[in-house]
Amino acid sequence: MHIRLNRITTALSAVTLIACSAGDKSNTDTTTTTSTTPAAMTTVPDSDAAAIGGTGAPKGFLARTDGPTQKLSDIKYSTAGSGWEVTTGPAHILWDPKNVASGDYTVSATFDQLGKPMHPESFGLFIGGSDLSGPNQSYLYFLVRGSGEVFAQTRKGTVLTGRLAWQKSYAAPVADSSGKATYTITMRVAGDSVRFLVNGHQAAVLPKKDIVTDGIYGVRINHNLHVQVSPIKVTKP
Repeated sequence: MHIRLNRITTALSAVTLIACSAGDKSNTDTTTTTSTTPAAMTTVPDSDAAAIGGTGAPKGFLARTDGPTQKLSDIKYSTAGSGWEVTTGPAHILWDPKNVASGDYTVSATFDQLGKPMHPESFGLFIGGSDLSGPNQSYLYFLVRGSGEVFAQTRKGTVLTGRLAWQKSYAAPVADSSGKATYTITMRVAGDSVRFLVNGHQAAVLPKKDIVTDGIYGVRINHNLHVQVSPIKVTKP
């Protein structure tokens, strides 16, 4: 009887371990990473919903989707004041090749989430971009989502390196019941640090020593979102 009980206990423990391991995988920005936040643990990946009347990138800008089979024509950009109203479609980055910053500088843009996605989706800025249309694309990006969480990661080719795991931040407001919220997102390169701010409040800071910050800057917007984006402002000290 003791032998049978031991075997049953061992089997149940193995099943529990497998189930817990499967639950550790979640979709952050259309790539799979490890996260321990409750919001990420319960996220169920959903397919891209093509934007009706898709336009692709605005005139004078370039864009790139995360996946090679995703279509830029499934993204819609329309003029809204001095910025854009954006409906996605696939997750993508958008940039003007002339927008380059180096040394110490600050980039900032305001994002208004206009509707409630199926589950919290992210948007934000990237800096230090190079080879953005090629196989060795590289950049550092900082994102927020309507659950009041922030995230930062570097991309070099197909390699993603987590810099800041999804985590709650008092700086990032939680969207209201209709999914609406406003986020002024800022990335500040100064001295040996990169600082990340939301609505004027510091959400995180990282050492600059192994991060490339000189290069193209632009926006990143995840899939199945409806947001309004102001033009990016860049300032020098």
